[in-house]
Amino acid sequence: MIERQPTTMSVWAGRILSALVVIILLADASVTLFAPQLLEAEMSASGFPVELAPVLAILMLSCGALYAYPRTSVLGAILVTGFFGGAICLHLRMGEIGSPPQLISLGIGVLAWLGLFLRDTKVRAVLPLRQPA
Repeated sequence: MIERQPTTMSVWAGRILSALVVIILLADASVTLFAPQLLEAEMSASGFPVELAPVLAILMLSCGALYAYPRTSVLGAILVTGFFGGAICLHLRMGEIGSPPQLISLGIGVLAWLGLFLRDTKVRAVLPLRQPA
């Protein structure tokens, strides 16, 4: 299979999308770590005690760090997808089908893989959108 080199524009688009995913994870982890009282009602409604907020924050920071580092970005994308897949499942269990948190979680997971696809030739080779002519 012929590996096509990504264009400079697609690499930068991938970097921007990937940076957006990392910024979202950092922002969410910051609120969860430093202001868990803001999330207390939502966490209680979902069955999570607010004492688990630091654990969730560390998970988000770990996923973001692995995703941001090029050598572990594929593992990071898998973990980001798993983390937000768990959030989608949680809201489904709560009866919130098609809710904004589910759609946002789905969007972040898609952005993580799209960013990685656009910036990484090896990911493009494994997940080709079309066969080269």
